[in-house]
Amino acid sequence: MASVGKIKIKKGDKVIVLKGRDRGKIGKVVKVSPGNRKLTVDGLNLFKKTIRATRQGERGQVVDKPFPLEVANVQLVCPSCNKATRIGSRVIKDRKERYCKKCEAKI
Repeated sequence: MASVGKIKIKKGDKVIVLKGRDRGKIGKVVKVSPGNRKLTVDGLNLFKKTIRATRQGERGQVVDKPFPLEVANVQLVCPSCNKATRIGSRVIKDRKERYCKKCEAKI
């Protein structure tokens, strides 16, 4: 699949999940994969993963692992107006900056 446009959400941004079993939950972006158009959100989209015992006498475990979400299924939450919003970009003094489409605040 060819990538369609640039991913405007970056690591550390606060996002809300729009689709899936975690719909409506808010979390912080931990990892972004622009090639796959996916991102991982801390504490959301968790799946059980079994870990085998590596040493003798040690026990295996079941841990929760966050799996990536599609970029289209999340939306950025503006830090100033605290609403889900689209992201715009503008050039000010030879620097590109992201801004909230609802309140025009810099992100």
